Amino acid sequence: MLTALVTWLVNTVGKMGYTGILCLMFLESSFFPFPSEVVIPPAGFLASQGRMNLFMVILMGIIGSILGALFNYWISLRLGRPFFEKYGKYFLVSEKTLDKAEKYFRDHGHISTFIGRLIPGIRQYISLPAGVARMKLLPFCIFTGFGAGIWVITLALLGYLIGNNQDLLEEYLHQITLILVILCLGLGAVYYYLHRKKNAHRRDITPPEDPS
Repeated sequence: MLTALVTWLVNTVGKMGYTGILCLMFLESSFFPFPSEVVIPPAGFLASQGRMNLFMVILMGIIGSILGALFNYWISLRLGRPFFEKYGKYFLVSEKTLDKAEKYFRDHGHISTFIGRLIPGIRQYISLPAGVARMKLLPFCIFTGFGAGIWVITLALLGYLIGNNQDLLEEYLHQITLILVILCLGLGAVYYYLHRKKNAHRRDITPPEDPS
């Protein structure tokens, strides 16, 4: 079943070309449960055969990921906060909670978006809280692109180097995913430490208010 699906995807991407990669990665990055693991590696495999250009495969994969993320961002921006302001009490979500989420993504949205794009099960949905919190669009696109870029490049290179060996591809993907999760946890811990240290330094150098 999996072999037949991969064969179909290789043929589909081969026929649709770079537009197919962009469209499929748009779906993968939005609400639709379409895994990038069965899109980019076959395209990388075609690049290894000289039927596609590896740079264009990566570029279209990143653009498709950003466009799909922007779709989710737009949906949550339009419907998210008004929905929770109206019905949030039924989900134990208050306006104060929304304000905190908005402040959090204003202060930490860049690192959250970047890390979220690298974690399975989160990468497709990290755009939703960013939209609800009205994270600034330019940083959202930049850090979405960085995170998506690392993932797309990894998948493309795997397809290019390993080819159509699904068992070996799955083995490497499992190992790489585990490494990325560990690195994300480490990055998050370092960011948290540096942020706390920076805030403590600010408090130390802030002069006390004049009681008069």
